[in-house]
Amino acid sequence: MKALVCKQLGDVDQLVLEENWPDPELAADQVLIEVKAGGLNFPDLLMIQGKYQSKPELPFVVGGECAGVISAIGSDVSRYKVGDKVIAIGGTAFAEKNAVSEKSCYPMPDSLSFEQAAGASVTYFTSYYALKQRANLQAGETLLVMGAGGGVGITAVEIGKLMGARVIAAASSEEKLQLARDMGADETINYSEVSLKEAVKELTDGKGADVVYDPVGGDYSEQALRATAWNGRFLVIGFASGPIPKIPLNLPLLKSCSIVGVFWGTSTVMEPDIHKQNVVELFQLLNEGKLKPAVTDCFPLTEYAKGFACLSERRARGKVILKVAQ
Repeated sequence: MKALVCKQLGDVDQLVLEENWPDPELAADQVLIEVKAGGLNFPDLLMIQGKYQSKPELPFVVGGECAGVISAIGSDVSRYKVGDKVIAIGGTAFAEKNAVSEKSCYPMPDSLSFEQAAGASVTYFTSYYALKQRANLQAGETLLVMGAGGGVGITAVEIGKLMGARVIAAASSEEKLQLARDMGADETINYSEVSLKEAVKELTDGKGADVVYDPVGGDYSEQALRATAWNGRFLVIGFASGPIPKIPLNLPLLKSCSIVGVFWGTSTVMEPDIHKQNVVELFQLLNEGKLKPAVTDCFPLTEYAKGFACLSERRARGKVILKVAQ
């Protein structure tokens, strides 16, 4: 099968698109998926560089989420049948075939295309868990979303609006901010042109944001924390800009605010019942058309380098998708 393979850690130009990679073996509790499209996430970039928390053995097929059609099932599989359309997390997403546990699959909402579905799991699951469980976001509160035009940020804009928050979207270009407005943002800030802290203070009459959603990190994190309201919640999502910020701990003390870590992947193991309920609620919203995944950057698998560049250079608007089946 065709597969995007990491044989040695390093940059994207060291990846190899294999034409005859061995098909995955199907275990009793697994389903075999004919992959139609895969979602590209920031951890994929870190993983090929050897900088992510988990480090798979070399060589490995890149990609951690996909959408496709089940072509075979293991002997113990009871939830799915051949022909079902599914979203899957784990396995070999950027390959023509992916074998994953049935527990890692979700029925694909009829309202979504394969390209939309391929990027609907990690980002939405992360943002929903972050805003509902970790931040306890309430209707009427102000939510500041950093990196609001990117794959995970734009889902926070959508979900925040559905939860009744006033959403301030912050991003580095007018194109990204326009996407955020299209997805429901009430106010926007281009933090490449103005002071983020001062802009948030101005938009909130000096109060600051009740909840900050930060997948960006770097120099912007401290600015955003300084613009967090009394009793606010600062959500640590990731570090797409590269550097992990070093925060002066007197800031949360003076504001009586909380810095809250969000690691959705581990939460599914530690809090499985919460995850299951979140999945039910999210997929209902997707099926009802209340959430509409933004996919504006879609590349064929053969042009994977362009997809990775779009992500690493922070040019993505919405989710970056690699189309596996043409």
